[in-house]
Amino acid sequence: MLRTDKLLATMGFGSRKDVKKILKQGLFSVNGEIVKDGKRHVNTVTDILKYSGEVIEYRETIYIMLNKPKGYVSATEDKTEKTVIDILQPEDALFDPFPVGRLDKDTTGLLLLTNDGKLAHQLLSPKKKVDKRYIVHLDLPINEEDILALEQGVTLDDGYTTKPAKVEYKAESNASVAYITIQEGKYHQVKRMFQTRGKKVIELKRERMGSLVLDNELELGEYRELTPDELEELRSHQGHES
Repeated sequence: MLRTDKLLATMGFGSRKDVKKILKQGLFSVNGEIVKDGKRHVNTVTDILKYSGEVIEYRETIYIMLNKPKGYVSATEDKTEKTVIDILQPEDALFDPFPVGRLDKDTTGLLLLTNDGKLAHQLLSPKKKVDKRYIVHLDLPINEEDILALEQGVTLDDGYTTKPAKVEYKAESNASVAYITIQEGKYHQVKRMFQTRGKKVIELKRERMGSLVLDNELELGEYRELTPDELEELRSHQGHES
């Protein structure tokens, strides 16, 4: 059982003032009965809850897999740029999800959005050593010497030496493509790593984070919620404590 005002606030319908307004306007009902008293308790399992005539499902958390397009920043709000939250439908945005980690504005691919702070912390903690795999399109092909250097760790322009990466190389007819797996998330790290080898990143796409793999059926800008199996595996295999 949960108080009505607590339920609505937890689900992201706004502040206490916003919730009081919703109730006063008669927009919330339980089992067909309009509820205006925020102290009224509801059964979140058996009661039928409706907001503005639409059935709503009570839950505290949301887990979204987004295929991030270019042109959006990985933030919840920005005064000048479009954010990944702007992509979400209102019913998903009301849960106040945030991006787990960042992808650059011009980087595409897998981005997890959630309001589960505990899971986000586990995935981002350096101690957990969570793998992040990217596909990189370069202006020049890389060679075995480049791969060896990247896999041993390279020193970036600010003096930071990266941890060892895993690199695979594939040459195509008109482009050079590399796959790199890292466990860090420094600013523009992948681009700066290849820069130390005299290579410029033309396109960058993240395809995996931990056990979570980007759904190939998601077009750029599309998203879906994680399946129960994906979520369970993500929670179970966030990484390995160092």
